[in-house]
Formats: sequence, structure tokens, C-alpha cells
Amino acid sequence: MSEAVRDFFDGLAEGGGRMLRQVCGTVRFDLRYPDRVDHWLVNIDQGRITVSRDDASHADTVIYTDTGLFLRMARGEVKPLPAWLRNDFTADGEFRLVIMLERLFAPPPDAHHPREVAARRHPRPLAEHQQPAPGEAASPAGDGEPQ
Repeated sequence: MSEAVRDFFDGLAEGGGRMLRQVCGTVRFDLRYPDRVDHWLVNIDQGRITVSRDDASHADTVIYTDTGLFLRMARGEVKPLPAWLRNDFTADGEFRLVIMLERLFAPPPDAHHPREVAARRHPRPLAEHQQPAPGEAASPAGDGEPQ
């Protein structure tokens, strides 16, 4: 078994995935090596993640992929949904859990939150972002100058 694969699944169990509070289900990853297939069962229960290798028989969704592609997804180099659409890996079972895969894997290395990008492109004074105090009228829309 690959050390990087084990580290990924250990990290899921310890830290959980991103934005999984509304998700319940099991995903089995069948990872192909040249000489064998490893099975990893990921159980998601409203954000709590457990990982096992002992009982990998039943799963809501089964992901079939080679280890190289799996590790590229784990590092954020390949997004799972486009990879699935290109048939780079196959999946059987509930489609909603295929969609949810991006929440399990790291974001792309050069990813930035949209608000950070917008703030850099269109910096605004802090006063424009503050809410009016209770009882105080809100400033008019636009540039604040009467027309």
C-alpha cells in the first residue's frame, strides 16, 4: 500500500472533509495497483468521517481508479468531477456521492477564495462594507452623490 494513500485516508479520518455536514453515505475506493486492488471504505455521517479497510463489502458508491489518478486528485491537481466526466475513473452507485467527491479532496494548489480575488481587483474603503448603526439611515445606493 502506498504511504501517500494511507496518509490521505488517515487525514480524512482525523480532520474530516470540507463542507460535509449535510452528507450521509459510504464511498468505497477501489484503487488499482499493478499487482492488486486495495479497497478503502469511507463512511460519512453528517461531517463525521470514518475510514476502514476491513469491511469494504457494501457501499452506496464505488469509485474505481488507479492509484496515480487518485493521488493527483488527493493533491488537488485533478478535479474529481471533470475526471469522472472524461471517464478517467468510473463510479457505480449514487451519483450524489460522486458529485460530493470534490469536498473530500484538496482544492487545486493555486485556488483562491472568490472574495479574496474580488477584493484584490476592486478594493473598496472599509466604510462601504460597514452596516449602519441602529437608528441610523443607510447611505444611498451608488456613489452617494445626489443626482
